[in-house]
Amino acid sequence: MQNKARHHDRSIAVSTLYSLDFRGLLDTPFADIDPFQGMNEEEVGALEEEDRIFIRFLVFGTLENREAIDQLISKYSLNRPIEKIDAVDRNILRVAFYQMAFSKDVHPAIVIDEAVKLSQELSNDVSFKFINGILDAARKDLERK
Repeated sequence: MQNKARHHDRSIAVSTLYSLDFRGLLDTPFADIDPFQGMNEEEVGALEEEDRIFIRFLVFGTLENREAIDQLISKYSLNRPIEKIDAVDRNILRVAFYQMAFSKDVHPAIVIDEAVKLSQELSNDVSFKFINGILDAARKDLERK
């Protein structure tokens, strides 16, 4: 059950970051950000406290490290500048890079698997290959360090 909850939490975090990105609000002060964008009070209330904490952790951790995360994405996305990456894919990558490079609380293989699943659910039919390739290259470099 934990894995399904974590997957759902990551989906909410990606949706929040996508919403902020789409509206040009990624630089909004943290105090003004609702990490549960698009959810009503009942939906937020139905989440376990642990899930709400994890979602906040992902959203605010990703935002706090966004500049460095975007540099990492740019480093591994050789053929597509970050501003040309689909907004959903860009934010899936941001959450994944946050977990792999900054929080390191989850094994990189799980992070990659989750990012691929999110891409298959939220993006187009071929994006998961792009996301998998970028994250796998980053994983190999991180493991060497």
